Amino acid sequence: MTQQRNQNTVHRRTANVRHRGASSGVDVNAAWEVVNRVVYPVRDEDLTMPLYAIEWTRPHIPDTVQEPRIDMQAIDFGAMNKTAFERLVNEGVNPVATTSQHDVFSVADRTTLTVKPGKHVSLCTFFNAFPAAYWKRWTNISGVRFVAEVTGRGVISLFRSTGRGLFSPAGTIEIGNDSFASAKSSSYAAPKFQTVTIDLDMHGLIDGGYFWFDAKADDDCELTVRNAAWNVPVAERVRAGTANPTKPTSLSIAITTFNRAPYAHNQLKTIASEPELRKRLDTIYLVDQGTDLVKDQPGFDHTANELGPQLTYIRQANFGGSGGFSRGMFETLEARKSSYTLLLDDDAISEPEAILRAVQFADYCKKPTIVGGGMLHLDNRTVLYTQGERFTRNNVWTAPSDGLEYNHDFAKFPLRDSPERHRRVDSDFNGWWMCLIPTVIMKDIGLSLPVFIKFDDTEYAIRAAEHGYHTVCLPGVAVWHQAWHDKDPSRTWEEYFFQRNRWICALLHIDKPSWRFIYEMLYGDVNVGLKFTYSALPLRHMGLRDIMRGPQYIVDSMPNKLTEVRRMRRGFADAETRMNVDAFPEPRREFVADKTAKPSSAVKKEGIQAIARALVSRGSGKHDDRPDIAIPARDAIWRSFVGVNSALVTSPDGNSVAWCRRDSDLFRREVKRGLFLSKELMKRWNRLSKRYRDYDMASVDVWRRIFESDSAKPMTK
Repeated sequence: MTQQRNQNTVHRRTANVRHRGASSGVDVNAAWEVVNRVVYPVRDEDLTMPLYAIEWTRPHIPDTVQEPRIDMQAIDFGAMNKTAFERLVNEGVNPVATTSQHDVFSVADRTTLTVKPGKHVSLCTFFNAFPAAYWKRWTNISGVRFVAEVTGRGVISLFRSTGRGLFSPAGTIEIGNDSFASAKSSSYAAPKFQTVTIDLDMHGLIDGGYFWFDAKADDDCELTVRNAAWNVPVAERVRAGTANPTKPTSLSIAITTFNRAPYAHNQLKTIASEPELRKRLDTIYLVDQGTDLVKDQPGFDHTANELGPQLTYIRQANFGGSGGFSRGMFETLEARKSSYTLLLDDDAISEPEAILRAVQFADYCKKPTIVGGGMLHLDNRTVLYTQGERFTRNNVWTAPSDGLEYNHDFAKFPLRDSPERHRRVDSDFNGWWMCLIPTVIMKDIGLSLPVFIKFDDTEYAIRAAEHGYHTVCLPGVAVWHQAWHDKDPSRTWEEYFFQRNRWICALLHIDKPSWRFIYEMLYGDVNVGLKFTYSALPLRHMGLRDIMRGPQYIVDSMPNKLTEVRRMRRGFADAETRMNVDAFPEPRREFVADKTAKPSSAVKKEGIQAIARALVSRGSGKHDDRPDIAIPARDAIWRSFVGVNSALVTSPDGNSVAWCRRDSDLFRREVKRGLFLSKELMKRWNRLSKRYRDYDMASVDVWRRIFESDSAKPMTK
């Protein structure tokens, strides 16, 4: 060891970093505020740790990062030799280390990481890399300060990346501290921590980029890093939309639940156990719309007492997600205390630090900004479903932002080795599994549409954008939520709301559509019809008829529409489900998927042929005495039903089975009805669009009438 280390010193090679910071306007003597604490999981760490910290591995930079034009060239497999093929395969080799994390580092608490002797850890991870490009784009900050407390011996290396995913060193801190070793030999002495800092400027971040640190312990000593955090200058805080930028902001949290009492109670307990979050919390509006009440959960009284006045428990009729969230937004406006309302799903698992990050980011935004979080899979905890989405106006649908794929696994492809994830991604909307909305925006544009469920989050963000308010889906902010692969709205009553609200959103925000609208309706009808999901057809058509009745009908029918929709599905074979497969006759055969890959043109041709055959078919399975085939949920796509008259089909969640039967006459009638209704809506589009826009159905006054029609009153615990 060097003499420096034996003298318990911390040596920083930061002259260049300091110089760059000073030249860009960073005041090293200014007051700084923590906006991103570096945190670690203290439960489920085996499932989630790759989102927080990973073993360091040699960086893997694909050729396309160095030369983007490579992706413009198609692969010529015919001209590829063995060497070129092996290189192609090796490009896809996962560089992630397979060493157990417990052999590399340990986590003592939410903010303390210990790197074991000779090991190397990277914090370029989803939750702990600082999203510098987003702060560069949406705030006025001129620099960032990294602060940490350290003990032991080793090196902390700071890095910065660009929007291309290239990264470079940004500073080094050498830690030489023998107090850790002496503490190991004494049961009374504790290691002495020293504070280290590095200032980073904001250059090179327009297209994207992160800041992060790696920590490496010496071969013969551990290195402990605690209370690491990213700080920004307090003087550059904006707190857009507030009367007094220096006054601390606060938030209320709106949670709506319907018969998910244990999940909702867990959300309350998670928030109650986070003191830093509670310092910023006014109240949680828990809107209980079910019959299995959260207040009846074991331990609820204890949780309510722990939260005290920070919990407002509200019982109301089932107005769906839009009604529950709007109630929380409404109560926030009525209370006139909070700067923000956070909409939070009842069945999501929260990372409480993410809530604080969303608030801190919103405080510094140049203008009032909706701050959303990503959705991580609840059943595969390192997989990010999406970090923001786009609204595609040509077909009134959604797509991942910037062409990024859905379902990115950070355990397999860490942030550091995923250059496409270093781009700054701009979004049109964020799902309401977690979304922070400034009060000033709610005052200006109103609450959610009174549409029960579906498309309420999409429409709100589009409406906000039309008023000049952006939605930012901030990396490092997310919740774990049940993934969509065990859901299929077309096989439930939800199809009505999905279909109806999609086109209400279009009427409000899109000029008269092209004939693509007719195609979308026909495609949707044919898609469900080919799968024998005939109950979805009248629901889809009911949605179009109800739209043409106008906005007043939509508002007035909201409390009772679900009952009518459920009644409409009765009598259809696909809606008659059983929990036990033995409740039906044994099928003649089991489905076996054809694993032969086909070009997309061939699949499209097959689809057209299947539609043509279905429209002229005289086939029927209504009188079959046993199913032709049993089709598992994963294979319940149109191709599996070709040449079949009836099938046992498993529900997406695996809890039930339906005996779906072909009804060619019904299919033809409903497709014709759908075409007629689509053309009729097209003819009335301009008049209807004006009626919906003039009605202002998301206003506070409209919601007040809806809530006052319900006798439930808030109850504070």
